[in-house]
Amino acid sequence: MRQTDQTAGKRRGATIIDVARVADVAVGTVSRYLNGQTIRRSNREQIERAIQDLGYRRNAAAASIRTDLTHMIGFLVPTFDEFHARMLEYLANSVRQTGRALLTYCHGGDPRVVAEALDFFAAQRVDALIMDGTAEVYDRVDDLIEHDVPIIFYNNDVRGLAADRVMVENHRASYRLISHLIDLGHTRIGMLTGDPRNSSGIERLAGYEQALRDRGIVMDASLVVRGNWRMDGGYEATKRLMSLESPPTAIFSANYGMAVGALSWLKENGRHVPDDISLASFDDVAIFRLYEAGITAVAQPVAGIAEKITDILVERLTESSSGATRSIVLECDIILRGSTRRIT
Repeated sequence: MRQTDQTAGKRRGATIIDVARVADVAVGTVSRYLNGQTIRRSNREQIERAIQDLGYRRNAAAASIRTDLTHMIGFLVPTFDEFHARMLEYLANSVRQTGRALLTYCHGGDPRVVAEALDFFAAQRVDALIMDGTAEVYDRVDDLIEHDVPIIFYNNDVRGLAADRVMVENHRASYRLISHLIDLGHTRIGMLTGDPRNSSGIERLAGYEQALRDRGIVMDASLVVRGNWRMDGGYEATKRLMSLESPPTAIFSANYGMAVGALSWLKENGRHVPDDISLASFDDVAIFRLYEAGITAVAQPVAGIAEKITDILVERLTESSSGATRSIVLECDIILRGSTRRIT
């Protein structure tokens, strides 16, 4: 994990997260203790010792300012696909443990619905907002920040906003997976890309391109086809790739939805993975383990993302929302299965 702080170099005092780490309890448990709620005696004693050892001081001024908390956290999500549904599950659980509730709004990728959602969250006076970034509503999100609503981006970033971020190593993970395919002898590797407006799509494509450059493989633009994250997009993109005069020997999908679309086209057209073509995907889902060959994939640490978001959330609402923004990047695992084979 890599973490940056806009006030790097300045020594900061102990935070609620430090207390939780030293006391070996959940951040939510420390939050309940600080707010006078009942917790187990053993936890209370551990927290009190940690507070004393760290010299922790709660920001009383900030605590007194935020007396109008609703204990509701907004969660703005583009779709309830496998990734975002799992994120909702983990976030709802971790946020609940802090004594708060998650208020969810799905926008389906429509900027007008995103704007409606932001208005809704403002009307509900949410204490903070967790969202998959979308640049079309930059000004509206900036307005929320100006009104002291902490914003935490995950999955996709919106640059230039004073928000916290919890992301994964999109570029590096894609680079590693493409390098694995090259090590197996593949030089014609097709890629199913997401929305080019999304930072995750940009970074995953950049990782693909850099891996090819670093191994001296000339980039072929016809091998990169946009699938827009969707199953039907992956289906059509795979159809285009396999219709080329010189089709790829391997396909890398920037998410699992497009990978499922690719599998659908390949099955309908009598192509077998990995005998006829190798396939790998960003995102690991249960169905990939059930597929006969098993699909090689990048596994995002969804539970870890939710945990880090909750840590930042509690720190913002328990300490002060005016501190330096934080940017956390989590590592991904490459899960090697039987869907990729060596070119002989």
